[in-house]
Amino acid sequence: MNKILSLIQNGTVQVTPIEELEKKLAKNRPLIIKFGADPTAPDLHLGHTVVLCKLRQFQDLGHKIIFLIGDFTARIGDPSGKSKTRPPLSEKEINTNAQTYLNQVGKILDINKTEIRYNSEWLSKLTFSDVISLAGKITLARLIERDDFQKRINENSPIGFHELLYPIMQGYDSVALNADVELGGTDQTFNLMMGRFLQEHHNQEPQVIITLPLLEGLDGVQKMSKSLGNYIGLWEPADIAYGKIMSIPDTLMYRYYNLLLNKTEEEISLMQKDIAQEKKHPMTLKKELAFAIVKKFWSEQESLEGQKKFEALFQKQDYSQAQEININKNTKNPIWIIDLLKLLGAISGSSEGKRLIEGRAVEIDGETIKEFKQEISWHDGAVIKVGKYKFYKLNSK
Repeated sequence: MNKILSLIQNGTVQVTPIEELEKKLAKNRPLIIKFGADPTAPDLHLGHTVVLCKLRQFQDLGHKIIFLIGDFTARIGDPSGKSKTRPPLSEKEINTNAQTYLNQVGKILDINKTEIRYNSEWLSKLTFSDVISLAGKITLARLIERDDFQKRINENSPIGFHELLYPIMQGYDSVALNADVELGGTDQTFNLMMGRFLQEHHNQEPQVIITLPLLEGLDGVQKMSKSLGNYIGLWEPADIAYGKIMSIPDTLMYRYYNLLLNKTEEEISLMQKDIAQEKKHPMTLKKELAFAIVKKFWSEQESLEGQKKFEALFQKQDYSQAQEININKNTKNPIWIIDLLKLLGAISGSSEGKRLIEGRAVEIDGETIKEFKQEISWHDGAVIKVGKYKFYKLNSK
């Protein structure tokens, strides 16, 4: 029992309450382990794998994993950490995003042993009377004690009434599934606690809450997020993921070793000692990190190819390894730099392109692009660098 508890606690921020988890495990039955994700975007990234890998541990221990897709709660969007109300998504967007989630979580979970549920199964069936009954169990004071709501109140930013219902809806998911344990990032603590609260009001044994740390993104400061552009997506080509990992600050690689590869504090201390004593170069250690992560979440072969491509592009300046992009020879020339980056698929929108250009992170044939509105002349074989890790070679047809 102690060994199992130690395994479960490793890498977590908090298990609340640990005594209840111990009692549940002592019953010697498969526990219902719940993790929910709202399909508000089509992408999962390495930050999500911190929780998914903990779920896999429970799965390997023989417990029942429920991957809950919040197709109903996605209509509101989780207000956690948000400074403004999320724009609503269409049902089609939600369904499309949900399908990509299933494809991506299969990289970590045994999808054949994972129960997939959608919270529209029960939330869409609640009557207005049911909603009033649920809402009557929670005070407004409790709802607005959340840090994100308090911040918006202090800044006189509007809070939609529907956003106040979000934690109640997520909490009710735990009632509907009779969850024993729910996992989430530390930013989800309020929502997870709401599940415990509502289960008690429905005469259920309350779930144990396990929170896990948030993984910092490529900037080493803010949590990994697609909206912040500091992410490594599980859907991205392995060589791009390898290059992105190589771009993180040296100080951040130890945290990646810990959260993504389960290296212990003792093992990390030895790595830091090797660097301090100049027994190993930081670049070597980071390449080992990138190789191991890509091997874990993609494949060993793709990891080998990613390493080969990185060394060719970044260490040998061999641009024959750059991604070739076919471009119609009748494409406008000169062309607005943003339109060219969009043709390459290098950016998701004009704002991302502007941010990269202002950060001097776009080069064409070694020349840095300095103006957002600049029109550039392109030619067959032109090499375009975007950020620290994306290289493209134009091939006109």
